[in-house]
Amino acid sequence: MQAPQKDGPRANRDIRGVREVQLIDENGQNRGVVPFFDALNAAEEAGLDLVEIAPNATPPVCKILDLGRYKFLEQKKQAEARKKQKTVEVKEIKLRPGIDEHDYATKMKSIRRFFEEGDKVKITLRFRGREMAHQDIGYRLLNRIREETAEVAKVESEPQLEGRQMIMVLAPRPAS
Repeated sequence: MQAPQKDGPRANRDIRGVREVQLIDENGQNRGVVPFFDALNAAEEAGLDLVEIAPNATPPVCKILDLGRYKFLEQKKQAEARKKQKTVEVKEIKLRPGIDEHDYATKMKSIRRFFEEGDKVKITLRFRGREMAHQDIGYRLLNRIREETAEVAKVESEPQLEGRQMIMVLAPRPAS
């Protein structure tokens, strides 16, 4: 049975299978390549931990520091990175082929706001009753939206008919 894998860097006596390490002391000074046990003794004398920073280097790079504080700062860094991550959502705008000009302008304002927030927009054009006979009106409306948003968005999926609705997906252009 294998010992459970600890998360985070190896420290002190958990560092196994190395004779020499590249040592960086508690002041950030590079002490060069030293025997592993000398590095461990130096860390114990300083009242700190010997932490493996770059395990894949030859020899591995170890630093003398406070392991608890190091782990805390790493967690803080990861939390900050997660906070800055933006998840792209797909917002949906529903239209009808006979949409009035003012209603159209309001929908366009919403579409532009979604692009500014970095979200994709799925435009759904729903046909009812005899409107199915005039699909060309739907294509013209979706092409008008495509032209008006061309500078801020690109077409991710072309207009396509699915049952009684026509769907087109637009994605924001990356800021240049």
